[in-house]
Amino acid sequence: MSKIRMNTEYRNKLFNKIKDVFENEDTQERQSFLEARENFNSEQQNAFDLARRVVERSYPQEDVATLRKFKRKYGDPCDVVAKDKCFYFAHSEDVDEDGKEKSTQSHFDFGLYGNLNGNEYGSGEDAEQFAHAYYREELKAEGLNPDIYAQQSGKDNNPHKTKHVDQCNNFLGRNSNRSYSESSNIGLTKKFDEQYQLDVIGTSHCRSRAIACTKDEYNIFLAWRSAKAKVVSTHQTWIDSIGKQTDQLRIGLKAYRYLAEGIELAKELGIELDEAELIRTNSTGLTIYNPSNLASMIKGMKNKHQTREDKIKARLQYEKQAIN
Repeated sequence: MSKIRMNTEYRNKLFNKIKDVFENEDTQERQSFLEARENFNSEQQNAFDLARRVVERSYPQEDVATLRKFKRKYGDPCDVVAKDKCFYFAHSEDVDEDGKEKSTQSHFDFGLYGNLNGNEYGSGEDAEQFAHAYYREELKAEGLNPDIYAQQSGKDNNPHKTKHVDQCNNFLGRNSNRSYSESSNIGLTKKFDEQYQLDVIGTSHCRSRAIACTKDEYNIFLAWRSAKAKVVSTHQTWIDSIGKQTDQLRIGLKAYRYLAEGIELAKELGIELDEAELIRTNSTGLTIYNPSNLASMIKGMKNKHQTREDKIKARLQYEKQAIN
């Protein structure tokens, strides 16, 4: 039997199957990312519990209740209490070079897209990369690319990047114009943010008067923000490792003249692929002449509504089959 020559379709099939394995294999880089994300959840709750104590120390609940009573009685002139998820915390336990007491403060935002740098108006791409990495499985289940920031790291903005970033943000329910007013956030972003809101007295956004805390409390807030940043850095490292592998994979597949060479490469990587199946499949990777798969494809063309949980389950099942 003559050797089957490699072509673009076979290269794409091999590339996508092997890349799926790269994304789902249990590497040190992937594990570090998953651990960082899990640790963030714990740090987020601990820091917010502390924020509640610090905020209520400055704005006692009985004062909040009184001011809300005045608002009901007198209207807008007494509208000085609002829910907020971001706060300026400050301590005065440090000294400057002259030995004089100095204030140290920063902005801390508990929202999904909250800044990682302490800048109220400068959350930037890191905050979006965090949001996409945090909800990576949900975004992947929708066929979106939550890794786009990591993949495009160091590159200028371009239409490809913008398209995928916007798709992820739209799914998560972020305010489409990224303005600081977040009242129009919906979906997962709104659900996340509403968990971390406290009553604050004031009239400006973030009630920008700094709320006093101790240096030890301030350092706990810094540690929480570092935990959030670590989700981004470990996600970047993991996606970089996948990118390096796929770059080499693409170069190698391009050089191969025969399909058998690609099958041998997969085998050397510990991935079992069936040459006959690759020949029978179309570019989507479905074995279209297999009765079971064809029936599933046809059934999938109706009753299209799925819950988010169904989509995640389907995606995980697909990834499991790809590995097998």
